[in-house]
Amino acid sequence: MERVFNFSAGPSTLPLPVLEKAQKELVVYGNTGMSVMEMSHRSQMYLDIFQDAEKLLRELMNIPDNYKVLFLQGGASLQFAMVPLNLFKNKKADFVNTGQWSKKAIEEANKIGKANVVASSAAETFNHIPALDPATFDPEADFFHITSNNTIYGTRYTKLPETGNVPLVSDMSSCILSEVVDVTKYGLIYAGAQKNIGPAGLTIVIVREDLIGSALPETPTMLDYKTHVDNDSMFNTPPTYGIYMAKLVFEWLKEMGGVPAVQKKNEEKAALLYSFLDSSAMFSATVRPEDRSLMNVPFVTGNDDLDKKFVKEAEKAGFVNLTGHRSVGGMRASIYNPMPIEGVQALVDFMKKFEAENK
Repeated sequence: MERVFNFSAGPSTLPLPVLEKAQKELVVYGNTGMSVMEMSHRSQMYLDIFQDAEKLLRELMNIPDNYKVLFLQGGASLQFAMVPLNLFKNKKADFVNTGQWSKKAIEEANKIGKANVVASSAAETFNHIPALDPATFDPEADFFHITSNNTIYGTRYTKLPETGNVPLVSDMSSCILSEVVDVTKYGLIYAGAQKNIGPAGLTIVIVREDLIGSALPETPTMLDYKTHVDNDSMFNTPPTYGIYMAKLVFEWLKEMGGVPAVQKKNEEKAALLYSFLDSSAMFSATVRPEDRSLMNVPFVTGNDDLDKKFVKEAEKAGFVNLTGHRSVGGMRASIYNPMPIEGVQALVDFMKKFEAENK
């Protein structure tokens, strides 16, 4: 069977060259006589893989030396608790509510301290990034939290809030490495791997050094960033194969020309799809143009039965995982870094055909 165009929001499509290289190296890696999955994480042969992965990520994102890179587990969802446990001093933080993952982060912070929601787009089904009024920001907040790209609702920040001395924290799970970011604008960045980095199971945390070492006294050892910094992400056995796969993805990104080159391709893919949606008499995008994601594109026909018919016929044609999130319905095309522009063009062509046949 030929490979399909996989528009899943995560776990998502991976670069074919990465899959092929992993396949080639699956049973025996290099001259080690074993699979990466069989290696001791303490062995020099694995440490070489691990160190290369960190070096490549630092290069791709231009991460300064005063930031630590951690390879952890637990997904972005665990970071909803780890961030306040490690950064709370006054036990309060500012949040912008832009969707389900923001809400979950707010809920976790409220279990530990106080989450001040400075703005929300909930009243309009999270179809935009809300305007921010700096007068509502708490200058004594321990951090200011945003979700840079909203996987479910398809919105993204194009302008960062000015938070002064308050560290900006971002969940970048569905947009990391998709466009150039200035890491120095953030105190902490975290991201689940299963969208733009590799298979599910790995979580990346990029944290400024001055934010490490002041966790709340009740913080479990495994949830203290200092534990993982002091042990080079190897306090316990890390997700070794996930880190290896991430390294292969980082190598692929570097060969593609790095993040600036990938961003250009992502902008072209998104423009192609949004242009069709804006001109279509049947399909329409659900997000305000100024806040549209480059990674996740929700759209609807306005008719639930027609939506279901489209998803069913699209799957038969080789376009899979286009069903919208269960909380919002409709459709969603996730067009992460590995999705080729040919896949987006083929989807647009299919949508045109479907529209012509279902007038």
